[in-house]
Amino acid sequence: MSTESMRYVRAVAETGSFSAAAKAYGVTQPALSNGIAKLEASLGEKLFDRSPRGVTPTPFGETMLPRIERVLAALDDVHAEAVRWNAPRPGSIRVGVSPLIDPKLVASAYRAVCDEPGQDVRRQLVLREANMSELREALVEGELDIIVVPSVEPMPRYEHRVIDSEPLVLVEPHPGEGPARLDDLAGRQLILLPDTCGLTTFTHSLLTEHELAVTAYPGEAGSYRVLEEWSHLGLGSAMLPKSKLAAPDAPHREVLDADGRVVEIFYETVWDPSSPFADELRALADRLVQPKD
Repeated sequence: MSTESMRYVRAVAETGSFSAAAKAYGVTQPALSNGIAKLEASLGEKLFDRSPRGVTPTPFGETMLPRIERVLAALDDVHAEAVRWNAPRPGSIRVGVSPLIDPKLVASAYRAVCDEPGQDVRRQLVLREANMSELREALVEGELDIIVVPSVEPMPRYEHRVIDSEPLVLVEPHPGEGPARLDDLAGRQLILLPDTCGLTTFTHSLLTEHELAVTAYPGEAGSYRVLEEWSHLGLGSAMLPKSKLAAPDAPHREVLDADGRVVEIFYETVWDPSSPFADELRALADRLVQPKD
């Protein structure tokens, strides 16, 4: 049973709403809903009923919620005590970054750590760029303090904060006029990257969620620039975050969902709530939240 799913359950019980719980917990609502659904499947019963009046615990949920709370409290206590015994307070904050992250967001992280006025301890930012699996493993092993990654996979026991999002754009051999719709991708051949930075995971999840059958190009591009170049050669279409276009004016179209909304990819910070300086990491995550127009 996922500890993260239990935390989602607690957040819904506290807020009485899936959307409010997702916002309070700093994750997307689909991620929260999927996490709770997996826990319910493991337990064999629904924990919540949804109605126009809101979300309420089922009788089974009323029975399980206090037990879930005790489990989370015990796990947090064990981990916090181990950290206090073994982890010295460092003079730097070690930040792991996915290659998918916009460099502007990395610059924000630098300013948030190094230019924070009134710090009791002056900290140095130590950056490490790596693929998703390496970043997650380094966070678990205590080699990194916080990671900045696309919001594509839950991590049990860790805190999350969605800090930014950007449009997903479509690059095509012969770009059409106006935005593209997800349904337009049905039957197309998509060029993908190796599943390391999070973009391919996000793309697969997006297409599966909308029940779209798309053929993957048999080869794999090695960079975002190659995605564009191969598309222009006519090998297929490619989707990537707008910030990864070779140039802002490079031919592309925004992608809309069935409701006409721009499809976005979300980015989040992830850190251990039992870190000896978890409050500073939480404050850093809050400072990294990018304002939206």
